[in-house]
Amino acid sequence: MSTATAPAQDVSKEIARVFALQQEHQWDVKASTAQERKAKLEKLKASVEAHADDIVAAVQEDTRKPEGEIRVTEVLNIVGNIQRNIDNVEEWMKPTEVTPSSNPEDKAQILYEARGVCLILGPWNFPLGLTFGPLAAAVAAGNCCMVKLTDLCPATARIAKVIVEEAFDENEVALFEGDVSVAEALLELPFNHIFFTGSTRVGKIVMAAAAKHLATVTLELGGKSPVIIDEGANVEAIGAALAGAKQFNGGQACICPDYVFVKEDQQDALVDSFKRNVDANLYDEDGRFKKEAIAQIVNAGNYARVKGMFDDAVEKGATVAVGGEFDEEDLTVHPTMLTGVTPQMKILQEEIFAPLLPVMTYDNLDQAIGYIEARDKPLALYVFSESEDNVGKVLNRTSSGGVTVNGVFSHYLENNLPFGGVNQSGMGSYHGYFGFKAFSHERAVYLHQ
Repeated sequence: MSTATAPAQDVSKEIARVFALQQEHQWDVKASTAQERKAKLEKLKASVEAHADDIVAAVQEDTRKPEGEIRVTEVLNIVGNIQRNIDNVEEWMKPTEVTPSSNPEDKAQILYEARGVCLILGPWNFPLGLTFGPLAAAVAAGNCCMVKLTDLCPATARIAKVIVEEAFDENEVALFEGDVSVAEALLELPFNHIFFTGSTRVGKIVMAAAAKHLATVTLELGGKSPVIIDEGANVEAIGAALAGAKQFNGGQACICPDYVFVKEDQQDALVDSFKRNVDANLYDEDGRFKKEAIAQIVNAGNYARVKGMFDDAVEKGATVAVGGEFDEEDLTVHPTMLTGVTPQMKILQEEIFAPLLPVMTYDNLDQAIGYIEARDKPLALYVFSESEDNVGKVLNRTSSGGVTVNGVFSHYLENNLPFGGVNQSGMGSYHGYFGFKAFSHERAVYLHQ
């Protein structure tokens, strides 16, 4: 199989060469059967499984995540996603029959056809899982793909390239390594569809590039995902859940809770529960912090950004209720809960993407809802409540990519639900059948009898 990388001075030519191959080959791939697509996905799955240990080593080299987290998010999750496409692609590919409204004797149907040649740009927080998940969906839908992982995870990109080259010919799927200039060169091409996971800032750049060629886009972005703790909710369980969420990948997840609303008389109990969970998971019997149990902040630039938000909050009057320790040399941030935060603080104005959790108290539900309504639509929203009426009120009065009630992350983990954002937090959705649809054009066909 041919390599998909080249010296820096030739990268644009190499990208153009592979793109031309895929443009020519896309029609054969589009016409492939369910069995042929399954066979390709089986090869991808086998290569991922064969390189599981290499994946763990590469991701640890790039991010210092705990091994258990890597095996779940970057190996098992990928294998599960691929298998889900294998198990369902035959059913997903079947036309949807429609009865014509004007003449029932005629026939009509919706065909799910491949979009063509697609570009997949992955993020750094789950560099392989959030790249190969969309890739599996794109292959199931019958597309050709060019793939680029973030340059912040070069070791992971190297093993990803090995896996792709084992599973595919370059005229169907090719992976490119390199810095941001490679991504810029890719974005110059007239792809049929672009799938991007990352920040809202870069999402705007991707969408502008897609607009030049009227390419469709799926943008999986982020935002400040709020938590509302209703009066009477189980604060003990909620504190543990929030602590666990902030420890997962060092809080560097697009759906991570970003700030909390709690009634004032429940705040102390929330703080205590959060602290007990952190202490139990991240400190040994002698009170020493187990840094290997939590992912470090991805690089010095992001560490400085996070530390700056923390310092700004403290300088403006926030109280460090839990944590507050920073290790610049090791890029480690201890899970931290801040109380007494105000909207004027940077920590409530920017997505945190770290194990910091600001807490605000509120008097009534309308106050919390009004705060959320006045801001950009988040990727996730979490409501803890025993009142169906109050849950319904939050759902009716707010907008977000997804919602989990009385838990965290569940709307993301359920693959029978679409996952995606809205406006500033994203565009389009995927997971399971919705991933197949994201990489498919729904083609209307009317047949006169």
